[in-house]
Amino acid sequence: MLVLLPPSEGKAPSGRGAPLKPESLSLPALADARQTVLDELVDLCLADEEKARDVLGLSEGLRAEVAKNTELRTAGARPAGEIYTGVLYDALGLASLDAAAKRRAARSLLVFSGLWGAVGITDRIPSYRCSMGVKLPGIGALGAHWRTPMASALPDAAGDGLVLDLRSSAYAAAWKPKGEVAGRTATVRVLHAQLDPATGAEKRSVVSHFNKATKGRIVRSLLETGAQPKNPAELVDALRDLGHVVEAEAPAKPGKAWALDVVVREIH
Repeated sequence: MLVLLPPSEGKAPSGRGAPLKPESLSLPALADARQTVLDELVDLCLADEEKARDVLGLSEGLRAEVAKNTELRTAGARPAGEIYTGVLYDALGLASLDAAAKRRAARSLLVFSGLWGAVGITDRIPSYRCSMGVKLPGIGALGAHWRTPMASALPDAAGDGLVLDLRSSAYAAAWKPKGEVAGRTATVRVLHAQLDPATGAEKRSVVSHFNKATKGRIVRSLLETGAQPKNPAELVDALRDLGHVVEAEAPAKPGKAWALDVVVREIH
């Protein structure tokens, strides 16, 4: 099983150890594309702080993020699973997993990134700021920049197993599973169901914070139990066994991803 995760906007500080070693990152087929983004991002942030802040979409209060990007080649690196923070990663709780679950996480989780393309959670990276929605002056839109190298690297990473795609739309733009890989891919939408006090009818909505937290809990429960669904149908069964309310239908045409709705009635 390969699980595709979005990154977090906010990130933990860089480490105090050795700096980034690009050649050590997962998916070596992305190396050249990574170097291209790294070089332009660092050069932009060194040359013109105001322009960099505008390109990166940063408010005045986030000016320090530009300075952080100037040090990407020399800042201490730490595992990506420690760098990424926020609602999904808090719910996933990588640090508190037992040893077996941590090994499963290292094998199966990939975090998508505007800067790195995608990294494994044990890959050592510095803290940075560069979302997939950024358009760098020389490269252009990062989503488009990553599509060609991703199309080569990701099918190999997926192997012949299930792909659980939990990315947000901006990061999904960098790689869309196709053909046979798409047929064993499942996307997940989390819906909050509640009764309308006026009509008594059930209404469903997507709540961003809760959507992220629930996705983190889903991944954690799969890792903890060692569930290894081989396809989307088996994933539906596994999630129901874990107590989730899941609605899903097989796609009408082959080569299309399954769309799963996880319905929750209590937000916590």
